Amino acid sequence: MLKKVTLLVVVFFTLSSCVSKKVYQELETKFNKLRASNSALIKEKQSLLSAKKALELDLAKLQKEYDALLAKKQNLDNEYTALKSKYNKLDASYAALSTQSSQKLADQAKKNQELLKQLEEKEKTLLAESTRLEKLQKELEERSNQIAELQALINAKEAQMQKLKDAISKALHNFEGKGLTVVQKNGKIYVSMENKLLFGSGSWAVGAEGKKAVQQLAKVLSENKDINVLIEGHTDNVPYKGATLIDNWDLSVKRATAIVRILQNKGVDPTQITAAGRSEFLPIDSNKSAKGKAKNRRIEIILAPNLDEISKLLND
Repeated sequence: MLKKVTLLVVVFFTLSSCVSKKVYQELETKFNKLRASNSALIKEKQSLLSAKKALELDLAKLQKEYDALLAKKQNLDNEYTALKSKYNKLDASYAALSTQSSQKLADQAKKNQELLKQLEEKEKTLLAESTRLEKLQKELEERSNQIAELQALINAKEAQMQKLKDAISKALHNFEGKGLTVVQKNGKIYVSMENKLLFGSGSWAVGAEGKKAVQQLAKVLSENKDINVLIEGHTDNVPYKGATLIDNWDLSVKRATAIVRILQNKGVDPTQITAAGRSEFLPIDSNKSAKGKAKNRRIEIILAPNLDEISKLLND
């Protein structure tokens, strides 16, 4: 799907110097779908964290029930031991009274039978509780293993993202102070490049210095096939004045796809990449000053882990 969208944009802007309203609307619809996909990834992570919390609550509940059953089993063991001791004493007494009257022997035999019946009932109850306790213990272990496996996957993803951030920071350290920043937040990595590093005013052609930075980033990303890459183009609020494009929407998309081509040409799997234009509508600073506008004119490369394994574990 992404290849089709990218090819459509490339063919459109190559063969036509002006864009029809219908095509613009199609592009806008595709962009909205891409933005919804990005939001869905964030919601999916929150859903995973909520699922983990629910499993932990369930585990705590099972642990409490297990402890209660264990205490009950202990009480039953004690009762069983006391009854068995009492029975043994009565049995010994019965043997001693065997020389006494038949009536007393009959009474003693009746008591013995009653005690035997109670003992058998306690044994049955104890067996039932032991079986239930074993079943609960097994379920408790299964839940514990599931939570441990889920936590291990989450930890692995976090470690993977930290390792990726370190690799990116190392690869791009030569561009520090030149309009490039690398930040990790919300489980994702944000590589921000200001236009002064990448493009000339109103242009979507990547300059030599900016191309070098993107190529060095591509080298790292090409070795991480498990990462989703979202390229967002951003502009300031100054209207586009060129003749080739319509407005800042077109310009932001063209700049995003220009970065996509460099990444793809340097070995990044195109199925990992999504291109999007955000125009002037997601500024990070005020557009009232030249400094703020410069910050708003940027490319955001957002790297997110693939969460398919965690989703599969939760569904299973």
